[in-house]
Amino acid sequence: MYRCPDAVAQIRGGAEVPELRGWVRFFQEWDRVFVVADVSGLPEEGGTGFFALHIHEGDGCGGEGFSETGGHYDPAGRPHPMHAGDLPPLLRCGGRAYLAVRTDRFQVEEVIGRTVVIHSGPDDFRSQPAGDAGQKIGCGVIRAR
Repeated sequence: MYRCPDAVAQIRGGAEVPELRGWVRFFQEWDRVFVVADVSGLPEEGGTGFFALHIHEGDGCGGEGFSETGGHYDPAGRPHPMHAGDLPPLLRCGGRAYLAVRTDRFQVEEVIGRTVVIHSGPDDFRSQPAGDAGQKIGCGVIRAR
């Protein structure tokens, strides 16, 4: 039986990757959140095939290069990669990527109104403050369902 998500972000690509599209769905499960990402139109040329996926603190996808997204969502002030908004990377296969992960770093209600960002490269999981993941190529605002 399918359950509707508690929140969703519709992802769109920026000027560099206009064909990028997808959804990130958030399901609250007691003390954890199940996050499901389904994305198409990822660039196929160059790179490793990995794309960083983060929740950012900003409330919009405007500005040049999605500058309104701000930094990683991090209410506890932890170093990267322990930010609440740090998620596992997307792995491209034929321009598509799918991710399903459970996290206890945030509750759905805490991220509604924030943004989901896809970066052009992989997160190195050590560089501060955000993992040196490259430019922001995709963005969506998390909205309650």
